Amino acid sequence: MAAVCLELVENRADDIYIYCSYEPEMYVFDVFYRINECLVLKHHLNHAVRETKDSFTYDTSEERQEAVLDIGLKDLEDIHALCKEHGRDMPTEMKLHYHVKQNSLKAQYKYDLIYSENEELLPDDIFDAWFDEIKKSG
Repeated sequence: MAAVCLELVENRADDIYIYCSYEPEMYVFDVFYRINECLVLKHHLNHAVRETKDSFTYDTSEERQEAVLDIGLKDLEDIHALCKEHGRDMPTEMKLHYHVKQNSLKAQYKYDLIYSENEELLPDDIFDAWFDEIKKSG
């Protein structure tokens, strides 16, 4: 998952934050980045280079973003299959933080249902809240 997210930014990111969720029959995958000390969603990658003298631009086309999401969802389905195969519970939520330069990955897992039992909460709300939390923490 980290590899495909890193490929989207052509290895030009400081940190990658990957959100994965599985609640009965629904898989969710999304990602945001820290680039040039700027926290950005995948469709706003070029906001991180506008302030610099770098003439590089990211390919933020819908097709490219969808390809990353499709691969991430497939990886999540494969993880679920492995959990079933080995008699393990599938996490309902995974928050992954990949620090690119240190080549380190930290993960937080939850196993309780988060949004499927709440009529007002969607996976996007949780992803957005995590983005805001990371942004506030610096």
